[in-house]
Amino acid sequence: MASTIYLVIPCYNEEEVLPETSKRLKIKINGLIEAGTISPDSRILFVDDGSKDRTWDMISYLHSIDSIFSGLKLSRNRGHQNALLAGLMTVKDLCDAAISLDADLQDDVEVIDRFIENFHDGCDVVYGVRRERKTDSFFKRTTAVGFYRFMQAMGVDIVFNHADYRLMSKRALEALSGYREVNLFLRGMVPLIGFKSSVVEYDRAERFAGESKYPLKKMLSFAADGITSFSVKPLRLITVFGSVVTFLAVLALIYALVAAIIGTDIGMFALAASIWLLAGVQLICLGIIGSYIGRIYSEVKQRPRFIIEKLLNKR
Repeated sequence: MASTIYLVIPCYNEEEVLPETSKRLKIKINGLIEAGTISPDSRILFVDDGSKDRTWDMISYLHSIDSIFSGLKLSRNRGHQNALLAGLMTVKDLCDAAISLDADLQDDVEVIDRFIENFHDGCDVVYGVRRERKTDSFFKRTTAVGFYRFMQAMGVDIVFNHADYRLMSKRALEALSGYREVNLFLRGMVPLIGFKSSVVEYDRAERFAGESKYPLKKMLSFAADGITSFSVKPLRLITVFGSVVTFLAVLALIYALVAAIIGTDIGMFALAASIWLLAGVQLICLGIIGSYIGRIYSEVKQRPRFIIEKLLNKR
């Protein structure tokens, strides 16, 4: 019996790209259904993350003219990761596996066949990994590579050059539902599940239309969420850093004492510089500790990660 596959696509202000995205995904899904690779019950689920444009109106229209399109509307904007999780948790009881991808057509839909092949071969998780970054600017390529390397250096188990283009089986989705974090970083959470996994390489295209939803500022925030959610290395580094600064301070005191004995005037500049240095170090350390405390505060409140306003799905 063919597997039921759901494509889950988070959308935020994607009215420019939705007509082409829906067209290409429909062709791909219908082709797989006609080939007998997947079940006719397979669907394309667009998740509207509180868009301010006509995204939801377009999703509703697509659903009204073709049952292959489903729609999920969140009550307000909750961010890409929460929107993606909302979609995955909605379809986990409706499908045998779900494939998540972005709405901007940068993810190569032609490799979906290989995702499903690996799933049928027994893989519960299949990661879509970029083969190269030739389409990125030098700045984007450098910062992206630095992001993955820094995350790995901080002890976060993350698949290099993988974003959120992946297949997850029903069993993997059930396991993911057991993770109750409010501060979501799915790229770090999914590898923690375990189970058999594989990698499918693909070439990422340029965005079809619209603007990127992950500028540098958001990427830095995303990295901070990932590090503080999955690693305590920054806290340990504070201890190491504090020890080094303390050692240097002792050396400076010894130098100042020797200078005073031999009558050398080191002036007030050295004293002022050392005070500013220590103050800066303390503020940085407090900021890192504060980030962890802030995330603990968010977790203990146990507020819902998302609220579903509407679900359009014909079976």
